[in-house]
Amino acid sequence: MQIYWTKINKIIEETPEVKTYLLDRPKDFTWEEGSHTHFALEGFNAGDKPNRGLIRHMSISTLPHENSIGITTRIREQCSEFKTVLRNLEVGNEVAIFKTHSNVPLKREDKSVYLLSSGVGLATFRPLVLDYFERADNVNQIHSLNIDSSKDFLFTNVFESAPDKKFTSQFVDNRKDYYEEVKNLAADKDGLFYVVGSDEFLVQNIEVLREQGITPEQIMLDKREQQLPEFLSVELSI
Repeated sequence: MQIYWTKINKIIEETPEVKTYLLDRPKDFTWEEGSHTHFALEGFNAGDKPNRGLIRHMSISTLPHENSIGITTRIREQCSEFKTVLRNLEVGNEVAIFKTHSNVPLKREDKSVYLLSSGVGLATFRPLVLDYFERADNVNQIHSLNIDSSKDFLFTNVFESAPDKKFTSQFVDNRKDYYEEVKNLAADKDGLFYVVGSDEFLVQNIEVLREQGITPEQIMLDKREQQLPEFLSVELSI
C-alpha cells in the first residue's frame, strides 16, 4: 500500500463550521470524480499499529485538473480527537493520503441523474457536477437536492442552477420539504439516484425511493460493493 505524504497548501473557510483543506497533489497521484480516500494525520503510523483515531475516510471534493486534493469537512465546537488536531493544522503541515477509490463515478447511460445529499455530503458531488459541466455526454440532466439545517449552504458557486447546461440545484433546510421533493424527483422512474450522507440518511432516502417504485439498481451509494446489500436489500416495511 502506498502512503502519499503531502502538504496543506490552502485552508478555505466555506462556512463557520466547514473547512476545505487543499493539499498539494503528489506527482503520480490521480483519482476520478466521486472518490474518497483515507486521510491521516501525522503520527497515525508511529506505533506498532496504526492509530485509527488519526485516520478518516474522506471524500475528495476536487478534480485532478484543479491540481489540489480537496478535503471538505465540518468541524463543530465539540469534536473528535481527529477533528481537534485537524482544526489546529496550518498551511505547510503534512498529512497522509492512501487507499483512494471511487464508489460513485458519474454514470453516462442517457438518463437523468439526481444527487441527494445532506450537509457536507455535497463535497462528494462537487466533482461529479464539474465533470458533467466539462462533458455532458450521455447524461440527460442533473438535479441536485441538498438538506442543511444550518442554512449555510455549501459550494453555491458550483451548485447554482444553469438551465443552459441542464443542471438544477435546490437547497432546503428541513426534512419535510426535503422528502416531499425526493418523492417528486422519484416520478422519473428511469432516473439514477445518488445518495450521500449518514447511514440513517441513506436508509430514509432508500425507503422513500423504494416506496415510489425506484429499484435498488437505480440507487448509487458511496459504499463499497460488499456493503451495498446492507442498505439496498432491506425489505420495504409495509
